[in-house]
Amino acid sequence: MAALMLAGAGIMTAAGTAQAAEVSYKTECLPPPISGLPPIQGTTKVAVSAPGTAKVGEEIEVVWKTIEGASKNPDILDLGENTVQPTGTIKVAGAQTGDLAMQGPRENPPIPKGGAMKLSDMKGKLKLTKPGEVTLTPGFYNINVNRPISTDTKCSPKETVQPGVTIKVTDGGGGSGGTTGGSTTGGTTTGTTGGTTGGSAGTASGGGTDGGTTSGSSGGTASGGTGGSGGDPDGTAYKGKEVNVPYACKTPIGDKKATSPVQINAVKKGGSYDLTVKFRKSVMDSPADIPKDSVKPSMDVKVGGADKGSVKVEGPTNAEPIKSGQPIEIPDLKGTYKPSATGKATLTPGVLTVNALGTTTTCTPEKDPGVSLALDTSAQQGGTSGGATGGDSGGAAASGGSAAGPASVSGGSSGGLAETGAGDHGALTALGLVAGTVILLGGAVFTFLPRRRARVR
Repeated sequence: MAALMLAGAGIMTAAGTAQAAEVSYKTECLPPPISGLPPIQGTTKVAVSAPGTAKVGEEIEVVWKTIEGASKNPDILDLGENTVQPTGTIKVAGAQTGDLAMQGPRENPPIPKGGAMKLSDMKGKLKLTKPGEVTLTPGFYNINVNRPISTDTKCSPKETVQPGVTIKVTDGGGGSGGTTGGSTTGGTTTGTTGGTTGGSAGTASGGGTDGGTTSGSSGGTASGGTGGSGGDPDGTAYKGKEVNVPYACKTPIGDKKATSPVQINAVKKGGSYDLTVKFRKSVMDSPADIPKDSVKPSMDVKVGGADKGSVKVEGPTNAEPIKSGQPIEIPDLKGTYKPSATGKATLTPGVLTVNALGTTTTCTPEKDPGVSLALDTSAQQGGTSGGATGGDSGGAAASGGSAAGPASVSGGSSGGLAETGAGDHGALTALGLVAGTVILLGGAVFTFLPRRRARVR
C-alpha cells in the first residue's frame, strides 16, 4: 500500500513500498516569445512518488504528477487533443546527487482558451549508486505544444523547493550507473533534459534547473552542456545545450535558408558515447500524400576542443505514409562518438544531409552556432580523426540503434524538451516540390510561416 510522506518530515515507508508527497512552490512561467505575453507568476503543485527504500545498484522509477500548473492556456487559441507534452527536472540530493530528467507522453484532452493546463504524468529512471538518504525535489518544467507550430512555456521555481520524497538506500553490493532520465512513454523521446530553457531553448530567456552535478549535465551555459568526467559509469546521460543553427540549404528546388534549434545529447557506453541529435523546430502539415520510407536524414556532428573530427548521425526513414494535412515531424538522429583524445571535447551541429526519393539536399551552417555539448573524454584506440566526414572507420561511424544504458534515448516523436517555437527565420517544414512530385525532405527544405499565423501559445 502506498504511504504518504510529508516533505522534510522524514516519515519513511516500509521496505520497497511506494511513497508519494505533494510539494507546492512559487513559479515563474515564460510564455513563448512569439506570443508577446509577459512572464506569468503562479504556484505549481506536484506529487512525486518513488519507493521508500531501495538498494545500491537498483534502478527505480520516479513519477512526477502535476496536480496544478502555474500557468493556464493563454486566451489565444484552443489546444487540441494530444498536443501537449511536459518535461521537467528533479534534483537528486543527499547521498547521491544529480539531475533526473522527467518526461511525459503527449497526451491531453482538448484545452480551451483560458483553461487549466492538463499535463500527463512524467516519469524517469534513477540508478542508485550510494547508500544513505537520497532526496528528490521537483523544479523546472517545460510545456511543449506542437500544433499549429511548436512552442514552449518554461516554468522555473522562484523559491527554494522542499524535497518531495526521501529514499533510504542500503548497501546492496554496489553497482554502476547514476542519475539518468526519462523513461519512454507512449513512444516519446527520452533522455536527460534538465534545464530545458536555460540550456535547451536557445532563444528563450530564463528557466533551467540550478546547479550542476557530477553525474548529470548542466545545459544552458555559453559553452554548451557539460558532461561529466571520463570516469563516469556506463549509462551516464549528458544533456546538451540547444543552439540555433542558421542553415543555408542547396535543395532540388533552389536555395533555402532557415534557422533551426538543435540539441546534442549523449549517453556513455564504455569509452564511447551514444549521441542523439534532436531538431526542436516545429512541424508543418503535409500538402500532399508522402509515401513511406521516402526520406533519410543524416548529419555530421563537428568534434572540437581537445578532439578533432566529425561523427555521422542518422535518422530513420518515415515508417508510415504521411497523408495530406497530417503533421510532419523530424526524427532524432543517432550515432556513436569514440574519442581519440583525452580532455574536454566539444560537439557542435554540422552539415545536414537529406536523401529523398533519389534527390539529395545539403544544409550547411552559415556560421558557427556554438557548442551544444562538451564532454570530458579519455582517448580510445581507433577514435575520431581530423576532418572525418560521418565518422571514420576507427569508431566514429554512425549507429542506427538506440543509445544503451539506463538513460537510453529511443526513437519516436521528436517532441520533448527544449523547443523554441517559430523563430524569426521561418519554420523548418521538411517539404519540397520536385518535378511535380511532393518530396518530404525531413528538415532540409524550409518555408516561412506567415505572420498572421505567428501569434500562438
